[in-house]
Amino acid sequence: MPKIAAHLRGRSWLVVKFLAAPVFAGLLFAATHAAAAEVVQIAYIDPLSGPFASTGQLGEEHLRFAIDRVNAAEAAGPGRRFELVAMDNEVNPEKSLTLLRKAIDGGIHYITQGNGSSVAFALSDAVAKNNRRDPTHAVVYLNYAAVDPGLTNGKCNWWHFRFDADSDMKMKALASYLVGRADIHKVYIFNPDYSFGQSVEKAAIAMIGNQRPDLTIVGAERVPLGKVTDFTPYIAKMRAVGADAVVTGNWGADLTLLVKAAADTGFNATFFTYYLGARETVQAVGMAGKGDAQISEWHENVDAPAIDKMAAAFNAKYHENFYYWRVVDMIDTLAAAMKEAGSTDPLKVSRVLSGMKFSTPLGAEEIRADNHQLLQPMYISVLAPDMPHMFPGVPLGFKTIKRFDAEATRLPTTCSLKAPD
Repeated sequence: MPKIAAHLRGRSWLVVKFLAAPVFAGLLFAATHAAAAEVVQIAYIDPLSGPFASTGQLGEEHLRFAIDRVNAAEAAGPGRRFELVAMDNEVNPEKSLTLLRKAIDGGIHYITQGNGSSVAFALSDAVAKNNRRDPTHAVVYLNYAAVDPGLTNGKCNWWHFRFDADSDMKMKALASYLVGRADIHKVYIFNPDYSFGQSVEKAAIAMIGNQRPDLTIVGAERVPLGKVTDFTPYIAKMRAVGADAVVTGNWGADLTLLVKAAADTGFNATFFTYYLGARETVQAVGMAGKGDAQISEWHENVDAPAIDKMAAAFNAKYHENFYYWRVVDMIDTLAAAMKEAGSTDPLKVSRVLSGMKFSTPLGAEEIRADNHQLLQPMYISVLAPDMPHMFPGVPLGFKTIKRFDAEATRLPTTCSLKAPD
């Protein structure tokens, strides 16, 4: 041993190099692997408790499902994966702003929200101010369901992207069907009393009123969001004025309780809705819901095998009906934009998203460059018997009445966006 030591004493660096090589190689591999495994966190700011908890939880399940698909396919780029960070805002704008600050302080650059346009306005404004003040911590806001038109008109900003049609776009389609129904003569407009409900009411009056001499609006009423537990008195008002149609933007528990009250009291007016498709809502109205209508970007009886496969996988995993195709669409689009940008940098990704055109199983889509509103195909459908896909416990499923191509949903906008420097 002394001879070996003496022999190598003058070239000890060779020993170090020889012994350290495997260790160095392992460290290099680990560092390279760590660098490649880039995790992009997305903060989900929506209700996970309170009266709208089930709606928020359903959104969370759809987001996790969509993210799992993207991660499995490495759709955002090699080694890049998404991670959802769920934050309960109780549909409260002030709490949402606190959660946004927490997300930003935690290094999160992407947020998503959908329940409550009052929350959406607060988040959109706060994101815009944050990004002007501190561009190194810029945030992109992905809106999957808050549909007040103002978000992509007078209150638009570069960092907000909406993946659901706004309430005016939806009302344009829904009104065209209602006005064409010769059996409907008296319409009652009933909505939640905040910015979204106000915009639905305004659009309904403008697009339904004075369209036929024998068609009249017999009532327009708004109620506090999430505060009414018994809608029977409101159903009595509708019955008293002879309404044979109700146009409503109510959602979640409020819509479920509304249609249940109608079914329980035998009020057989047709409901024209934005959000009828949730399982618990259809189960609440039961067979009394036959003929009730919704406007949506997808339903289970649309002929789209690729989405049918997703829906079956979602149902098997969560034991819930697949509902938010737009959530999958949104996450897929974000991943594609990151891959094209070759980066997760918010500005680079937002530049790709702005004006992006792409194909989906439902047809061509476009994110408008002038206001960041997604244009996508839309469907008017009604609850009908003997459909291929029906709701558990209720032998009804949605049947398409009319399909609108993405371009047909385009409306004028007062917004004009320019990318930040």
